[in-house]
Amino acid sequence: MSRIEDENTQAKSAWEANAAFWDERMGEGNDFFETLLWPAVERLLRPVAGERFLDIACGNGLTPRRLAKAGASVVAFDGSPAMIARARERAGAGEIDYRVLDARDRGALLALGAFDGALCNMALMDMAEIGPLLGALPVLLKPGGRFVFSVVHPCFNNPSAIQMAEMEDLQGALVTTYSVKIARYATPFTQIGLAMEGQPVAHPYFHRPLGLLLAPALEAGLVLDGVEERAFPADKASGGNALSWRNFSEIPAALVVRLRRPA
Repeated sequence: MSRIEDENTQAKSAWEANAAFWDERMGEGNDFFETLLWPAVERLLRPVAGERFLDIACGNGLTPRRLAKAGASVVAFDGSPAMIARARERAGAGEIDYRVLDARDRGALLALGAFDGALCNMALMDMAEIGPLLGALPVLLKPGGRFVFSVVHPCFNNPSAIQMAEMEDLQGALVTTYSVKIARYATPFTQIGLAMEGQPVAHPYFHRPLGLLLAPALEAGLVLDGVEERAFPADKASGGNALSWRNFSEIPAALVVRLRRPA
């Protein structure tokens, strides 16, 4: 078995084991999703009633349900049968066609047909290989069609990141400064980690610097035409956990990108 096959199997097994926990904790969205991700995804994707969308690595169906509520027809897939089972249980308004599918299977992807738009929310960093998926998008998307993805920000929130809070007495006032220390960025690497504290099984994160993250899509002919770097606003600061991302208002925890097939 190749390294990529082995890592792909490991990632699938981890998400299969975490499906019930993830669904119960995520439900219809948490603070990270509602504040950082969905507002930017919605702005960049701009779902319109009557359009056809592909939701890639859809997890428990949270984002397909949002697209369906906007009146879109949605095909949604995930590599985990347990995740798809959870998504089907939650159902949703509109048309959602759920599938179990490997995002690296180009033939299966192309058999899904053509779409006005595609979304991959917080999943590319969970995939051992993204080239087949991104290379298929120019065929999957109609002319002018858009693809939006979100990931943990590879510059500031990659698996090597160490979050820090430092307090100093600044002329009689106690001031806390929040910062991030990054030890690795330029070279891709894989590291086991947690998406949520308490999840049953840690899973592999596949870090790629920005250039390598975007390269397969750009080489396939897609055009980059939208980027948002997402940090929590200062008024969302957390008083409970000093190292919560809600306290890092100057450092983006997530990156949301739009690529488009030229018309």
